[in-house]
Amino acid sequence: MPEEFHITEFPNGLTLVAQQMDSVTSTAVTLRLSAGARFDPTGAEGSAAVLTDWCMRGAGHRNTHQLNDALDALGCQHYESVQSAHITFATAQLGRNLPAVLEILATIVRQPTLGDDTFAPCRELVRQDLDALEDEPASKADLLLRENFYPDPLGRCVYGRGESLAALTAEALRAHAQRLMSPQGTILAVAGDLDWGQLTDLAADHFGDWSTTQIPESTLREPTGGVTHVPKKSAQTHIALAHPTVPIAHRQYYAARIAATVLSGGMSSRLFTEVREKRGLVYHVSSRYDSLRNLAGMFTYAGTMPPKAQETFEVTVGELRRIAEGISAEEMARAQTQLKSTLVMQGESTTARSGALASDWYHLRRLRSLGELSRAIDTITVEEVLGHLHDCPAEKFTVLVIGPDPVDTAGVMT
Repeated sequence: MPEEFHITEFPNGLTLVAQQMDSVTSTAVTLRLSAGARFDPTGAEGSAAVLTDWCMRGAGHRNTHQLNDALDALGCQHYESVQSAHITFATAQLGRNLPAVLEILATIVRQPTLGDDTFAPCRELVRQDLDALEDEPASKADLLLRENFYPDPLGRCVYGRGESLAALTAEALRAHAQRLMSPQGTILAVAGDLDWGQLTDLAADHFGDWSTTQIPESTLREPTGGVTHVPKKSAQTHIALAHPTVPIAHRQYYAARIAATVLSGGMSSRLFTEVREKRGLVYHVSSRYDSLRNLAGMFTYAGTMPPKAQETFEVTVGELRRIAEGISAEEMARAQTQLKSTLVMQGESTTARSGALASDWYHLRRLRSLGELSRAIDTITVEEVLGHLHDCPAEKFTVLVIGPDPVDTAGVMT
């Protein structure tokens, strides 16, 4: 049965996208506002993260406890997150409770209380997330690598910096929210048990008269790139590196995803087999595809012991390059199956589908069905993947190392 999509663009800049799923009784909502970390004012990095939590500390006529009680009474599972471009509010609930949940979501983004008494706890929680990175060096390496790899402010850490959080005030953040929290560029994605006519009316009632503001353009600065060593007295060395690849909208997107899966799709993947199993160099090694709207990278991480760091780096880079020499039929079939499992099977849940709809509209300005994803993965060829690897070779690395000593990249970096 063909998948049923609906799209409505409101005059104020908000886009409603939806997929009706007849076999489910739940409905999921993903509400994405163009207010992510890339829009944080200079010197106030971390604003989006603090604002996201602050919006949940009371909205409309409800205080913090009343807001949470209202969501709980509706059986609503909800989470909030911050990305480079967006602040996201997501919910999952029974379809019959969708109208009440949409009313609450509208008050959260349109009428947040943003009270002085709740600001400091929200800022403190973000500061704790930032401080916790010191005990999670692998996560810290990934965040620092993103900052160096992408042009600023696209890759900036969503938690900001200690000094920027300390300087952030309730008054300044309220003003920032007033400028930025707007229907312009906002995506409301709904998937599951829904009636499109009713949903359109609900969206118009709750969001149609939302006044729009112009989203500011980010001035991009050249990425830091290069090699960075963060000294840390430790029994571990964390090596993170990234090189450019194609973004989601590119015709070689599926080839890039297959290549990443061959490299790092489970215990039979190239990196796991060659770096960990055969040589015993690492306790963890993996690669993943990461895409913003117009830029993307292949991000690779290896965790090892300091005496093995140099060999780990050289062998890992060698495997990232060796894949371009050939992919076996067995590797290709396994990668296609694993990628379909990731993109298609997970997409059968309402929560995953609403998120995928929002992502598709942001990156592609259209919606992809599960059937389209499946066919695209099934029909891609080894030759196409190798052609992509020729066009986007494992070169121009950005490298970030956390550990006692740096690695020598001479002769490896190009």
